Amino acid sequence: MAIDNITSEAIEMMNPRVKDVTPLADYQLKIAFTNGEVGIYDCRPLLDFGVFKELADEVYFRQVRAEGGTVAWPHEQDICPDTIFLDSKKYENSEVLLSF
Repeated sequence: MAIDNITSEAIEMMNPRVKDVTPLADYQLKIAFTNGEVGIYDCRPLLDFGVFKELADEVYFRQVRAEGGTVAWPHEQDICPDTIFLDSKKYENSEVLLSF
C-alpha cells in the first residue's frame, strides 16, 4: 500500500492513542484506546523518577486526564502514548475494573 493511501483509521490502528483514563488503586490506570482496546498501565515504576515523584500523592494521582492522545496531570506530567499502549496489560472491553 502506498503511503498516500493510508487512511487516518489505519494510522490510528497502528498507533492507538488514549481516549479515556480512569485511575485505579495501587497507582494503576485503566486506559481506553482509540482502537477499542482497554488496558491497565502500572505507574508504580515511575514514582521514583524526577517529575513523576509527585504522582506518589494519591490525591494528585487521581487528577489524571486524557489529553492529546495520552494521559496527563495538572503539572504537565505525561507519558508517551506508545509506551502506555505497548506496556499496558490488555483486557476485554466487557471486563469490569474498579476504580478507587
